[in-house]
Amino acid sequence: MPEVTVRNLAKTFGDNSVLGDVTFTIKDGEFFTLLGASGCGKSTTLNCIAGLEQPTEGSITVGGRPFVDTSAGVFLPPEERNLGMVFQSYALWPHMTIAKNLALPLAIRKIPKDRQKTLIHDALDKVGLAELSARYPHQLSGGQQQRVALARALVYSPTVLLLDEPLSNLDAKLREQARAWLKRLQEELGITTVYVTHDQEEALALSDRIAVMEGGNMIQIGTPHEIYERPAAPAVAAFVGRCNFLTGRVIGQEGKRYSILLDCSADVVRVDSDEKLPGGDSVTVAIRPERLEVVPTSGTASGTNRLTTQVLTSSYVGSRYEYDVRLGDQVVQVLSGHGGLSGEVSLVFEPAHALVYADKVELPEEQRDLLTVSP
Repeated sequence: MPEVTVRNLAKTFGDNSVLGDVTFTIKDGEFFTLLGASGCGKSTTLNCIAGLEQPTEGSITVGGRPFVDTSAGVFLPPEERNLGMVFQSYALWPHMTIAKNLALPLAIRKIPKDRQKTLIHDALDKVGLAELSARYPHQLSGGQQQRVALARALVYSPTVLLLDEPLSNLDAKLREQARAWLKRLQEELGITTVYVTHDQEEALALSDRIAVMEGGNMIQIGTPHEIYERPAAPAVAAFVGRCNFLTGRVIGQEGKRYSILLDCSADVVRVDSDEKLPGGDSVTVAIRPERLEVVPTSGTASGTNRLTTQVLTSSYVGSRYEYDVRLGDQVVQVLSGHGGLSGEVSLVFEPAHALVYADKVELPEEQRDLLTVSP
């Protein structure tokens, strides 16, 4: 399967810029996910690769073959790109049987009918639906329809598979099952895959690499582990998983360990960072809820940072407890295996478990309202 290269991709609609200088390369056989909130440009990027949108600027090559090059006036129409695409709505023809839905792209490519039968059976067999070829879409469950849409995209052996939020119409339990099945199938086929989603767990579970997008730009590309554990910007930390943000300023340094005076409580915390943070600089400390622990104030849990907080809420969610604790005038979220805590508790964490960003994070107003409490 070929490599996909996108360079300096830009797209505008009138005065509205939806993509700005997007550049990335997808390796042969890689599962590559475009992740971001609605309106970030991920579906527009996918549609540019598919040929459903014509970029304003930039180039796209697949396997060394130019699909788009605005500087040279190259734009290959969708039917000449040999890409398989699955849409969010599945886009199955309701008046056609499953077999006829799969036959349509083969007929367009003028594949002989006897060959079509073999290709249709093989594609449906890959998704476990060979015995349902005579049924109509309305006779199938949502999960089965999703598999049919995938089989239709695979039936003519595309060079690259494009998936635009194909699991979003499934309920939560079925989505978990479908993404595990989809990952196994992609690995078995070894097909280069570009996947679009706003679901962070889905992206982490499926992807070899993830590109996090915001405002038409890519703000980080990395493995799921890199994206989650070492987010390059506060926006990545905020979007992928939950994260607490504590603003403050640098008041001391010993090697790579910095002392930060927090704005919310006037407590001093120590955090590790490879970046140079000059004294007096405003910074943001970011820490995941699962990296924090709450213990009774008389407890002996180890931790370089130990702050006095007050439990506001406690919820049991099966595998863990979720706490909201008050640190000064801010709410901090904690995930813990220990329940039954109330009143005054100690918030404990190690310096290596926090990230430090050199700028203060300006959270949206609605998020600030959730994370602050009155004195």
